Amino acid sequence: MYCQKRGELLTPLRQKVLSLLLQSGRATKAYTLLDEMRKIHSGSAPPTVYRALDFLQSVGLVHRIESINAFAVCHNLTHCRQGILIVCQCGAVAEIDAWGIHHVLVDKIASTGFTLIQGELELKGLCAECVIKSL
Repeated sequence: MYCQKRGELLTPLRQKVLSLLLQSGRATKAYTLLDEMRKIHSGSAPPTVYRALDFLQSVGLVHRIESINAFAVCHNLTHCRQGILIVCQCGAVAEIDAWGIHHVLVDKIASTGFTLIQGELELKGLCAECVIKSL
């Protein structure tokens, strides 16, 4: 429905990659997704998964987590490009709506003469499970 409203097509392949990300429940590397895809479609190749991820990212359904070179499902479609991602070492990702903070940062960046070209902010943190494990 989300893609239809935007005039985009969520093909069965794109839907499967999104489904695999949802099932994992955490940030997942593209080659891990490829391995999972090959269990279903033995002929799956890296470009197939990367194209699906590029599409999902372009429509705001998926985040690329730069710091760990992985992908995670967007949990807030209305503020996807203005949120803050908190990334744990285990791959867990939390997303917080930070619309006001985003705009303050954009203004501060503009005052330096720079233009923001990538708006997602990633912070490193520990999820509750990793905090417990570290005690």
